[in-house]
Amino acid sequence: MRFTKMHGIGNDYIYVNCMEGMDFDPVQASIRLSDRHFGIGSDGLILICPSEVADFKMRMFNADGSEGKMCGNGVRCFAKYVYAKGLTDKTVIRIETLAGIRTARLTLENGEVTAVRVDMGSPIFNTADIPVNYPADTVVGRAVSVAGSVWSITCVSMGNPHCVVFVDDVDSLELEKIGPQFENDPLFPERVNTEFVQPIDSRTVKMRVWERGSGETWACGTGACAVAVASILNGCITEGVHAVTVGLRGGDLLIEWDKDAPDGTVYMTGPATFVYEGETVD
Repeated sequence: MRFTKMHGIGNDYIYVNCMEGMDFDPVQASIRLSDRHFGIGSDGLILICPSEVADFKMRMFNADGSEGKMCGNGVRCFAKYVYAKGLTDKTVIRIETLAGIRTARLTLENGEVTAVRVDMGSPIFNTADIPVNYPADTVVGRAVSVAGSVWSITCVSMGNPHCVVFVDDVDSLELEKIGPQFENDPLFPERVNTEFVQPIDSRTVKMRVWERGSGETWACGTGACAVAVASILNGCITEGVHAVTVGLRGGDLLIEWDKDAPDGTVYMTGPATFVYEGETVD
């Protein structure tokens, strides 16, 4: 199986061209190849597939083999891959995902993709749709008890469920201990991605993320979108500012959201980077 390894600010995936078909089990391949000691090493597996409703279809599998609905960093790399590999000459690419169709706009310099801006859709706040087991229609700045402590949380779905937690010092958190407890808490019937966020200034926040099925990753695109939305809703960002810089372990993402806009669409802009290509041998 030929593959390409790519990353979006440290969130790395193995990309496989399946436009002509697929002769392997993606669940087992994701588990085996994502292992950083005995495999290639990645946060998961992303497949480039044909689509009947868009230009391409993206399938994404976490490192534990579970299939994800959406991946923000992954969709940016996906868009760069299909352009750089000559699968399309379009600079505006429609990509089918389990969370809906996403539109990626490429920024080119000398024919090379230097950045990708993605329409990430509108945030979902309804507790039943996220889902989160909470006796209210929405969860914005609510106090809950998880992992033996009380936290202020905001729950948002960006195709994947996210729980945004505001803290004073994100670097000192014992994420390896706290993250799994959030992921598997009964509050979240389908598990949850948890972002721990520290406001830096009126336009900037810093986050660490524990992703369901993958653990702590260096970056999470949908998580950064959820964080920007939650930061605006909770007043961490200056009123009227629609562009939020979200600092992650692997770098920064620019997230744009106008909560008063009719469509409420979130836009994410960031880099996509090739690492290497290879071929698996059984």
